[in-house]
Amino acid sequence: MKKEPTSLPDVFQLFPEVYPDDRGAFLETYNADTFRSIGIIDEFIQDNLSISKQNVLRGIHFQLEPFSQSKLVSVASGKVFDVAVDLRRQSPNFGKWIGVTLDDATHNMLYIPRGFGHGYYVLSSEAKFMYKVAGGVYNKESSAGIIWSDPSLHITWPLVGTPILSAQDANLPKISEDLKLF
Repeated sequence: MKKEPTSLPDVFQLFPEVYPDDRGAFLETYNADTFRSIGIIDEFIQDNLSISKQNVLRGIHFQLEPFSQSKLVSVASGKVFDVAVDLRRQSPNFGKWIGVTLDDATHNMLYIPRGFGHGYYVLSSEAKFMYKVAGGVYNKESSAGIIWSDPSLHITWPLVGTPILSAQDANLPKISEDLKLF
């Protein structure tokens, strides 16, 4: 497993070793010992799969304490533009974001620690988006978010037309609206 830093401390891009042969390919997406050896010590407690069509934008989501979550995100099939936003008010990187393309060709993953918001935009005709969660399980009362288009964040989404949003995501607040964060 190759670990590459991003411009946001604590957020890492991961590249598993891929073993191709004439039948296809094999790769290990998670191994607790391997992850510990590269400094990721989270105990993942839940796996999720989201299937979305092209132009769907999900996020920016997070969960508040005591149910905050770290995530290990990847794409089983398709291609997405994945975003993590530092929401730790005491962080020198508060409000900064990183965007990474995840796809089924490179099999790259993004590790997003607690204290960050997360969202993604589907670039392919369909994407099967996987994420492992550490920390708290989903808790409706702790579930929160920031509108994807918050002008103070300056996120450069690679949009093609108007994104497809859930009613909930379309009505999320801006970061400036005195949100409870981390």
